[in-house]
Amino acid sequence: MARILIFFMELVLLCLCIATMTTKAEAECMIYKERNQPLNTRINDLVSRMTLEEKIGQMTQIDRSIASPEVMYKYKIGSVLSGSGSVPAKKASAETWIRMVNDFQNGCLSTRLAIPLIYGIDAIHGHNNVYKATIFPHNIGLGATRQLPSNSQSTRDPELVKRIGAATALEVRATGIHYTFAPCVAVGRDPRWGRCYESYSEDPKLVQAMTEIIPGLQGEISANSRKGAPYVAGNDKVAACAKHYVGDGGTIMGLNENNTVIDRHGLLSIHMPPCSSAIIKGVATIMGISAGIDMVIMVPYNHTEFIKDLTFHVKNKIIPMSRIDDAVKRILRVKFTMGLFEKPLADLRLVNQLLGSQTSKILVAGSHADNLGYQCGGWTIEWQGLSGNNLTRGITILTAIRNTVAPETKVVYKENPDAKFVKSNNFSHAIVMVGEPPYAEGAGDNLNLTIPKSGRRVIRNVCGAAKCVVCLITGRPVVIKPYLSIIDTLVAAWLPGTEGQGVADVLFGDYGFNGKLPRTWFRTAHQLPMNVGDSHYDPLSSLLDMASLHNPPMPTRK
Repeated sequence: MARILIFFMELVLLCLCIATMTTKAEAECMIYKERNQPLNTRINDLVSRMTLEEKIGQMTQIDRSIASPEVMYKYKIGSVLSGSGSVPAKKASAETWIRMVNDFQNGCLSTRLAIPLIYGIDAIHGHNNVYKATIFPHNIGLGATRQLPSNSQSTRDPELVKRIGAATALEVRATGIHYTFAPCVAVGRDPRWGRCYESYSEDPKLVQAMTEIIPGLQGEISANSRKGAPYVAGNDKVAACAKHYVGDGGTIMGLNENNTVIDRHGLLSIHMPPCSSAIIKGVATIMGISAGIDMVIMVPYNHTEFIKDLTFHVKNKIIPMSRIDDAVKRILRVKFTMGLFEKPLADLRLVNQLLGSQTSKILVAGSHADNLGYQCGGWTIEWQGLSGNNLTRGITILTAIRNTVAPETKVVYKENPDAKFVKSNNFSHAIVMVGEPPYAEGAGDNLNLTIPKSGRRVIRNVCGAAKCVVCLITGRPVVIKPYLSIIDTLVAAWLPGTEGQGVADVLFGDYGFNGKLPRTWFRTAHQLPMNVGDSHYDPLSSLLDMASLHNPPMPTRK
């Protein structure tokens, strides 16, 4: 009996030694963990070690609301997203975001292969879901920043969007997030589309030029890097995503996710160029159709069903393992390129990066003068946007006007004044701020494109009784022709974001109106769709027109 016991103990010790030696050998040979190894070598080594369960986990992206360290560990999840304004807490601080992301990350790092997650968010005009982050103008406003030389051929100076991309990346990384679902490179051909303001222009060349935001978000491609391969430089940059696949800006009647009917030449000449430029500039990801993307974004709440179904299809040879391996390699390429294997946890040091008139009496009127939510539009804190001034930090246009005028100038604000009030107060000037309420895709589709009734009434009451400037806060051109005869100056401010001072500065002449229309301004909605080059092109204002008058519409500021 003693001999048997001794033999058994020796056998156990031998097995333990072999297991220890094997584990040690595996650890020593984990090439994918060696930073100095070639990228493809690291990718192939890691994929060769992965089970089907681990591979499918990498292809799965879930919403933060159902994520936890335990879920990340159990299902080997590869990515988490904040969908449609999903936040850890209302008005959450950067530290709160970081703690959440790091908790999920630690769940991933505790798995057998310790593959880090990548966290994604819709930072489409600044870090727009995060309280106190900088909200930049939506893309339609940035499309107006191109310059117009004397020969009337528009040139494009994309340095501004590159700087915006860099600032956005810094604030996104300051909350521990690695990945933004931006930029939108859709060529919006119909302003009835609810996502019109997410498009830089109807002009494919202008949209193509604005893909310069990608090196702002991701960093400049190094000289020794391959063109067209994903590239992200440093811990203050993020992975970008060119979206939403070729042709999404050309749907019938501008209805979101409707069919796009177009010939091959039109598809390649109008909708393809921005996507091609994005790829050449090293964009990390492309959003595709029919869930044809490698990291399946659209399983935020039903990941268990997706994992079960995909596992079944692979095991039954309906989907070949080679397709799974190809998808996983593409995902891992981005993670390795970003340095997530070396520095998977968020860097707390980035937290602090979260970034006059002499006239005697001015009337400021309209629903959009003192409403930060209306200034920012959709995709701000929440998916469809918000109304009011408590959604985040910023300066309303009304506050900016009061900060701009001389101390002796009285600024009177009345949201919906009647004509009698305007006439009886003898205002020297009036500024009317009207436009659209916030919206995003679906809810924003609009076949009429008229200003809301209250806004139309304010224009008539004010501009019919005083010298007025009408400033439109919209995500697209709207019907304005019926009111032009009573408007002294018309300004298309688009969706300017949190910094209303930028609007006040040009209203009072600190800066000139140098913007050019990024979209054709139609006469009536019956003309739509109508774009430059169309045979029926008869616009109210074309792409070559200024966004307002050259001279400041208000007297010189203090």
